Amino acid sequence: MDSKELALQISEFMLQKKGNKIVIMDLKKLTTVTDFFVICSASSDTQVKAISDFIKEGTKKIDEGPWHNEGYANLSWVLLDFVNVVGHIFLEDTRKFYNLEGLWADAEIKEVKDE
Repeated sequence: MDSKELALQISEFMLQKKGNKIVIMDLKKLTTVTDFFVICSASSDTQVKAISDFIKEGTKKIDEGPWHNEGYANLSWVLLDFVNVVGHIFLEDTRKFYNLEGLWADAEIKEVKDE
C-alpha cells in the first residue's frame, strides 16, 4: 500500500470512530521525514484511546501496523508512526496548542468529511 492510500485508510478509521476535523496533510514537498500527517480531534481521552486503538487494529489487519506510538500515558495526543504516514489523535485544546496545521501551513491540506 502506498503512503497516500494508507493516509486515506487511516482517515477512514478516524471517521468510523467519530473523529472530528480530520485532515490529511501532504508533506512530501516539504520534508523527508514523512509523506503525510493525518490529524483528528476527539472530545475526550476515552475517545482518543478508542480512535488510536481502532487505527492500530485496523492497520494491522492490512499488514500496515504502526512502527512506533506515543502518548498513551496521558491520552491528550496520541501519535501513531507508520514511517511514511503519521497519525495524530488530539484532544481539541491540545490540537489548538500545538497547531500542527499552522506549523506546516505550506502543506497541501485535504479535509476529510463523512459523506
